[in-house]
Amino acid sequence: MNVKGMSLSMAVAICALLIWSAPLQAANEAEVGELLVKLLQAGRAVISAHQDLINDSTKGNKGFTPEYMGDKMIEKYREMTKIDLRQPNSTPYAKVLLALVDSGKEVIAEAQPAINKQGIGFKGMIPAAWGRKTGDKFAQKTGIRLKLTAVDYRFPGNKPDDFESEVLKMFNDPSYPRGKEYSRTVMYEGRPALRIMTPEYAGPSCLKCHGDPKGEKDITGYKREGLKEGGLAGAISLVIPVH
Repeated sequence: MNVKGMSLSMAVAICALLIWSAPLQAANEAEVGELLVKLLQAGRAVISAHQDLINDSTKGNKGFTPEYMGDKMIEKYREMTKIDLRQPNSTPYAKVLLALVDSGKEVIAEAQPAINKQGIGFKGMIPAAWGRKTGDKFAQKTGIRLKLTAVDYRFPGNKPDDFESEVLKMFNDPSYPRGKEYSRTVMYEGRPALRIMTPEYAGPSCLKCHGDPKGEKDITGYKREGLKEGGLAGAISLVIPVH
């Protein structure tokens, strides 16, 4: 391949396409999507379970390293799916799943100065922030887009597109089966892609920032949405190129 004169970002994108398109040609894209969603959820659960440690202003080095994050993410994923990513033959999709683990570890690596800084309570490393940054890195590696979205989104990059807005309305309809994901093959940026959305519902930990009193600022500085436990909080959205 002649990369002379090619921008770095273009070269990275082409290399990612060459590396990842072949393994996924024979894959069941829907199955890959389901496994990726669960792995992202596992990682966010790890971040949620360690919020007190991450935000402890009295401690310096907390030991919440990228390696620790990766180990805990894999352990949680094994609990959820019975798939052990430490075993090379645990799933035919191990390569792409481990790319998501690596992306999550990179986010924690970049956050080390903030996580280990004493004297500051809130470090900004919450499940939503980790998930968004991990999804961005994963897309650069694989070409698979993994995004958190909601009607009441906070970060501009989480704003739902037309497809996501349509599906979020479906999820919010009382007649739609609770917890059921939605998928459809569409044209995306000029090529076929499988779009998958998985609804997410507010749990007790979510309500610390997104619950009542509505309109009051939470620890992140955003206004609370007034969500109720069990209410639709948003969705995980994937775009997987179809080969």
